Amino acid sequence: MNDRKARRSRPRRRNGLIEILNGFLTLAVLAMLLVGGGLLFLASQFYGDSAISQDTAFIVQSGDTLGSTSERMESLGLISNRYVFDLGRRVSNVEGTLKPGEYRIPAKASMSDILIELLQGKPVLYAVTVPEGWTSWQVVQRLDETPNLIGELTGVPPEGSILPNTYNFNPGDTRQSVLDAMQAAMTTQLAAAWETRRADLPIQTPEQLLVLASIVEKETGVATERPQVAAVFVNRLKQGMRLQSDPTIIYGITKGQETLGRGLRRSEIEAETPYNTYQIDGLPPTPIANPGIDALEAVANPDSHDYLYFVAKGATPDQGHVFAATYREHQANVAKFRAIEREQAQIDAEAAKAALEASEAEGVDEAAPQ
Repeated sequence: MNDRKARRSRPRRRNGLIEILNGFLTLAVLAMLLVGGGLLFLASQFYGDSAISQDTAFIVQSGDTLGSTSERMESLGLISNRYVFDLGRRVSNVEGTLKPGEYRIPAKASMSDILIELLQGKPVLYAVTVPEGWTSWQVVQRLDETPNLIGELTGVPPEGSILPNTYNFNPGDTRQSVLDAMQAAMTTQLAAAWETRRADLPIQTPEQLLVLASIVEKETGVATERPQVAAVFVNRLKQGMRLQSDPTIIYGITKGQETLGRGLRRSEIEAETPYNTYQIDGLPPTPIANPGIDALEAVANPDSHDYLYFVAKGATPDQGHVFAATYREHQANVAKFRAIEREQAQIDAEAAKAALEASEAEGVDEAAPQ
């Protein structure tokens, strides 16, 4: 009898154990559903389209980390949650380095898209260009007017200390940092030109090479002519002749802060100033502009010829110059140039007259009764 009761009670114990196991299984399934649902939600947040309505510029500043960047993006509404963004970064294992600069975030970009853009994309390039032959004063004016740079420049750097070129920068960079890069580039380029200079040059220092290169730069805008023009000045220095360069006189008058806007007066050519190479021997005391690489290399390795003179070939600078070895040849070339000048002046006068007549005729037509 007792054995029967014992046998009857055993199934009840098994049923209780099954109920416990079923409870654990239910909890596990619920947990899995919760975790899966959470992961699905996080994935949809990380990979799904965002609410960004239009392409947006976002700036990563120097020293920013992904943590500070995600916090700022959240405050700007570019991502919905910085913690989801950080978790997605860890799980997705996107490789790359956060670099300063401006990035374009497309409309509807997901957090995944934004992460890839920041770590693997290229920042938008900003640049400022310094043309060859600009003075340091002109460069400072351009930097002051360049947007996306910050800070003020405390003064005008020494003439000739800036290498003309195009310089990239990131928004938020200081004007001084860009100017420092320009000056460092000139230091490097001048050292290279001095190192590779021809041995028989009549200049003793890199600074003198820089001064002469600035004169060559201002004398011709035709790149192929620079070695020829440099050789003329080298020949003059070797023979003890004065350079007689008009741009040096102009720099002495304007100090590089304006254009003269007219021809030189006889009184200015005869004035004894440190920059008047018609009146002084050798080189002026400083460069008269910032020469480019071609001008530096032209002075370091000028052409080999006997020319001592040159004059403009035509009415426009792009026509270059004609060279002469003797003063007599030079006088003949000057006479040809003067004739071209007179002819061009006549053409300009006739064009101005025609424009005036057309303007007056238009005024008469407008005043006539309809």
